[in-house]
Amino acid sequence: MKKYLNLFDFSQKVNYRTEILSGLTVALALVPEAIAFAFIAGLSPLTGLYAAFVMGLVTSILGGRPGMISGATGAVAVVIVSLAQQYGVEYVFATVVLAGILQLLAGILRLGKLMRLVPHPVIFGFVNGLAIIIFMSQLTQFKTPEGHWLTGSTLFIFLGLVLLTMLIIWGLPKLTKVVPASLAAILVVFGIVFFMGLDTRTIGDIASIQGTFPPFHIPDLPLTWETLEIIFPFAAIVAGVGLIESLLTLNIVDEITETRGRGNKEAVAQGTANILSGFFSGMGGCAMIGQSLINTSNGARARLSGIFAALMLLVFIMFGSSLIEKVPMAALTGLMIMVALGTFEWASLKTFRRMPKSDVLVMVLVTLVTVFLHNLALAVLVGVIISALVFAWDNAKRIRARKYVDEQGIKHYEIYGPLFFGSTTLFAEKFDVLNDSEEVIIDFKESRLVDMSAIEAVNKITERYRKVGKKLHLKHLSKDCQRLLDNASDIIEVNVLEDPTYKVVVDQ
Repeated sequence: MKKYLNLFDFSQKVNYRTEILSGLTVALALVPEAIAFAFIAGLSPLTGLYAAFVMGLVTSILGGRPGMISGATGAVAVVIVSLAQQYGVEYVFATVVLAGILQLLAGILRLGKLMRLVPHPVIFGFVNGLAIIIFMSQLTQFKTPEGHWLTGSTLFIFLGLVLLTMLIIWGLPKLTKVVPASLAAILVVFGIVFFMGLDTRTIGDIASIQGTFPPFHIPDLPLTWETLEIIFPFAAIVAGVGLIESLLTLNIVDEITETRGRGNKEAVAQGTANILSGFFSGMGGCAMIGQSLINTSNGARARLSGIFAALMLLVFIMFGSSLIEKVPMAALTGLMIMVALGTFEWASLKTFRRMPKSDVLVMVLVTLVTVFLHNLALAVLVGVIISALVFAWDNAKRIRARKYVDEQGIKHYEIYGPLFFGSTTLFAEKFDVLNDSEEVIIDFKESRLVDMSAIEAVNKITERYRKVGKKLHLKHLSKDCQRLLDNASDIIEVNVLEDPTYKVVVDQ
């Protein structure tokens, strides 16, 4: 029973004032983001707002990272836009439910640990690319609905309010931290616009946020194999993108708060939230790095801030739409620009001359893929693949062999470095089979057989010595290497001449 109660993890000390004020700030910032992402996906604003509410509430309660904020995101919107245009919103709801099931399974199977395979340069590139995307997305606020840049007094008023917002967010923490700087900036700019009657764009100019409690709705579409063939590829991509962005955001918040989140628990929470989002008329989503950084920068560290943000978002939708629609977009634009500036890893620019060139290449490439393709999953995958290939190449060159002949005339090869597919060629070149003595020992004390290619390399070298009638010993093979050779005996004939009844001879 205690295990399940720990899912909610309310035992930590909570600063209620900080959590509530930060949650209110996050809720205000969620409104234009959710609307914008819904528009990107070709859906109604309420579809994005409902997703933000459900995702935020469920993940705040069940998630593996207190203080992290989830909601409707651009990463998911970009994936489902073609599905929505071609098949309609019902297929989107079904896709989100299926994506949630896949994420839930990933958490149950404990696949969150795969994030250990993501190198630091990939995280740098991902974060920097996301910061650039957040910044560039705010530039649309400087344009008219027709797509023209603002001019004249309209531009100066909007720009002035944006700069004032940024100045308050930057300067207020130096004076006091009683009120979150981002919330104070929004309230000050709102007051100036309201009392001075300034003509500037507000949330209401984008879309109405008035609605009801998210209606429960089973996706209305045929339950056929053809339907599954349509939605499964989209669901798989949504699940992958959502998990990657959520777990990377979790790692970033871990670094900021100097605590450790639980990736598998977060995967379960994300899956549960997406399943419920699909059934409650939402477009789905994942963790939001911008809102998570707003929350943590305000000092929020517990689950209460995320729960309160989700509940306040619902209050805005059901009861406070007329007031929230009057909030100036300039205040929210300035807030998100400051988030972008805070998200960017400026320290990564200083490491260009210190980091290996391959790491710099990976970091820059991930940033470019993130910015230009808006495909976070692809960006991370490309970075991981390149990093893995560089690692394999570097280790392939590290195979070494120390050679000597002992007083009994036996030739010794002491192997250093891992033996795997990348190093087998160099391994084979180390041996002088024709000119070696009649008895040879290959010592693997400082080496390890890693894969099938390594087994085949051992088989070939023993075969070469067999053909010339020389005796070969394999020495100091570790237990796992012995098992690897033994398991491969049905596939590859492992030639060790010392003992035909056992695959490997080990000299103690």
